[in-house]
Amino acid sequence: MELDISGRNKDMWSLMIIVILLFLVVGWSIYEKRSTYRRIDELLERVLNQEVIVDSDIKEGEYSALVSKIKKIQEVLENHARSAEIEKEQVKSLVSNMSHQLKTPLANLSLYAEILGKSEISPEQKNEFFSKMQRQIEKLSWMVESLSKMVKLEQNLDDFEVKNTKIRQTILDAVDTVYEKLEKKEIHLDMEPFEDRFLYHNRKWTVEVFVNLLENAMKYTEKGGSISIRVKAYELYTEIQISDNGRGIRQEELTDIFKRFYRSPEVENMEGSGIGLYLANLILEKEKGYITVLSEYGKGSCFSVFLQNCKN
Repeated sequence: MELDISGRNKDMWSLMIIVILLFLVVGWSIYEKRSTYRRIDELLERVLNQEVIVDSDIKEGEYSALVSKIKKIQEVLENHARSAEIEKEQVKSLVSNMSHQLKTPLANLSLYAEILGKSEISPEQKNEFFSKMQRQIEKLSWMVESLSKMVKLEQNLDDFEVKNTKIRQTILDAVDTVYEKLEKKEIHLDMEPFEDRFLYHNRKWTVEVFVNLLENAMKYTEKGGSISIRVKAYELYTEIQISDNGRGIRQEELTDIFKRFYRSPEVENMEGSGIGLYLANLILEKEKGYITVLSEYGKGSCFSVFLQNCKN
């Protein structure tokens, strides 16, 4: 009987040891999980507080991959936050510039309306101020339309289809748009003969590019001046030059003229919005083309549009 009791005691002790070991294992596992949970919770809290997680925070072990992913999530969130801040500043700048551009014509319209409201002005003066109001309305309409085009291109809201299209008609459409203004200012337009060719572009939007360049050339060229259009074919691109003998651009301004709403201090009193060249550059980027400019102050400028040749 004593041997049986001794055997039973041994079995009981063995069972107790096994149970204790199980409790220890389970306890250690719970401790590890709670420790890991606390660690992850701490890291997530740092992400929410926009605190930087450094490499020393990532320890080797079972959960190091998870911690690394948390760090990557933090980096993605930071990039989104930076992008959102940049967009916010761009919107503020856009609104500020739009307000500045619209202020003058609106103020002029208000002044003309006030003058027309006076009974003592003559019929001739009324007609004169009605004409001035019409010009300001046309200017506002053009500015709003240009801003709308710019926003559509920047936000990819327009169905911008680019395909292989002959360039001659695109150029002629642009010339036809400005021809009346050319005649009114007595500016001679010279277009050298060239072989028509297929180029990769959107006709409607590329007409906009050439119209903007031609109107700029007219604006800064004196009455009786000249504008020329030349087409030169190269291996990969075709260059369409629009040059004038106008006032030219200072060298220090050549990098600024394609910026949105940029206007030279020398031409602030002349009509314009600072959108045309920016819009032209935006359009050409979508066509995988580009624009360059050469200018000599006081002698004239040459803008070159490069469009891709179509592959055979």
